[in-house]
Amino acid sequence: MNDIISKYGTPSGSLIHVGQKKMEKAHITVMDYDADNFTEKILNSVEESKKFINTSSVTWINVDGVHDASVMEDFGKYFNLHPLLLEDIMNTEQRPKVEDFGEYMYFVLKMLYLNDHDNICSEQVSIVLGKDFVISFQERSGDVFDSIRQRIRNKKGRIRNFHADYLMYALIDSIIDHYFVILETVGDSIEKLEDEVVKTPATKTLQLIHRMKRMMMYLRKSVWPLREVINAMHHSETDLIDSSINVYLRDVYDHTIQVIDTIESNRDMVSGLLDIYLSSISNKMNEVMKVLTIIATIFIPLTFIAGIYGMNFAYIPELQWKWGYFAVLGVMLGVFVGMLIYFKRKKWF
Repeated sequence: MNDIISKYGTPSGSLIHVGQKKMEKAHITVMDYDADNFTEKILNSVEESKKFINTSSVTWINVDGVHDASVMEDFGKYFNLHPLLLEDIMNTEQRPKVEDFGEYMYFVLKMLYLNDHDNICSEQVSIVLGKDFVISFQERSGDVFDSIRQRIRNKKGRIRNFHADYLMYALIDSIIDHYFVILETVGDSIEKLEDEVVKTPATKTLQLIHRMKRMMMYLRKSVWPLREVINAMHHSETDLIDSSINVYLRDVYDHTIQVIDTIESNRDMVSGLLDIYLSSISNKMNEVMKVLTIIATIFIPLTFIAGIYGMNFAYIPELQWKWGYFAVLGVMLGVFVGMLIYFKRKKWF
């Protein structure tokens, strides 16, 4: 899994988290179903999945852990998967994409989710769509597909009445819909950061803005290519995706556009935060300079008077006057009070 925090830091509180440790051994589960029957089990080997293939039912094979080379080789052997496809599955730095291999289609997406500490984590999900099967490859256990599993187990909705292409749509739709949960968390963090920028801007605030900006760039990079992926699926002429699924793909496309628009809006907000920060710092500096200027302006005439009577001339009339000292202090006090009244009327403070 991508170690996001090593790249972007923590933009606010606990928004991003270190990626989980990669699994050493793959965990394989299968769900085989049709309108009337349902089977779910854990497979000890890829070979056990052969009996579910080329049947009238739909088979969903989910693999947790993609770094077991022997398991990947077995999938390539039993499902006739191209070696480059297997290489892309194991290389988890792929950008979202779709490839048509004729007998099957290959999809790459980024799954974003919140862990137990409300931190954002990211991992690559690869999906292979065949005539009557779907294989999903994940970097680790734990995903956003639990609602789909429950719908299959409990025969809820229409998923049990459709083919493998609808299951593929449901998996992709689940990933994209979960982006809204992530974006809601990010939006709350941006609002908190905005309040901090306005009220108490500091060097730490500037660092948070830059980290948040880098994180938004990462989210955009993860989500933006999805528009091309969904659009390519919708206009694909493959026999693997029935025309009846196009209406659902259009719905996913609309969700993708909404996610992209939200990300762009958040990016603009984060960019605006930098301008707000600079304005806040500038205003704060102006307030300080205004106070210092007023103090300096008040003491200029006082310093002038003190300088006059500090000169070493023998004949200064007021020096021989009994009340000269107090008179000069009175004049200086009058000048001080007069200038304060003048500045107050001008609303300079």
